[in-house]
Amino acid sequence: MKTTSYTQRRSPTWRDFPIDLISRSPIARWAPVPLRLIVGYGFMQHGFAKLARGPDAFPAILHALGVPAPHLMGWLTILVEIFGGLAVLLGALVPLASIPMAALLLVAMITVHLPYGFSSIKLQAVTAAGAQFGPPGYETDLLYLACLAALVLGGSGPLASTVFGQNADKSHVLCRTPEPDAAEREEGATRSGRKPCPRPRCRCRARRASLALEPAP
Repeated sequence: MKTTSYTQRRSPTWRDFPIDLISRSPIARWAPVPLRLIVGYGFMQHGFAKLARGPDAFPAILHALGVPAPHLMGWLTILVEIFGGLAVLLGALVPLASIPMAALLLVAMITVHLPYGFSSIKLQAVTAAGAQFGPPGYETDLLYLACLAALVLGGSGPLASTVFGQNADKSHVLCRTPEPDAAEREEGATRSGRKPCPRPRCRCRARRASLALEPAP
């Protein structure tokens, strides 16, 4: 009686279908770049908008909210938004810059947006003067926090500035290619299903794991 192994009997997963071709291709490592662009530009835009209203406008808002030392906190907020946004935009020191940026988002969400619910876009009416919107909720704050978390955990991606000799691109850790080359097939390094990284100087964890499990000749 012919028997089959578990690997042969298992049903195909979503990674076995063509829908996963994009995540397997080299273009997938560029995924953090749009996140850096929107987060960095968004924070810098908010910081410059506060400066454009005058040096006393935003501290007056903080004073009305009961924030202690409103002038000091106002300028710290503006500096974090401008320089933190620039750091994310360039991909430099993103884990460090994300700490004060996330703190600003949490304070804004708790003190301002939380009472107005989740949605940030609340269309109330459309009049002759244009669309009328209600107070924004905390949806945008959560979106920015999610983007920062993705950049910290997954790396800044290509075109990121390297600081202190550290490469911020982590997208090559578990990368795969469609087919191994002849040398890899001769070595038997891909018996576990992991494919070698297309980057010539990369040392993937999956590559090391497959070589460690390979029996000696």
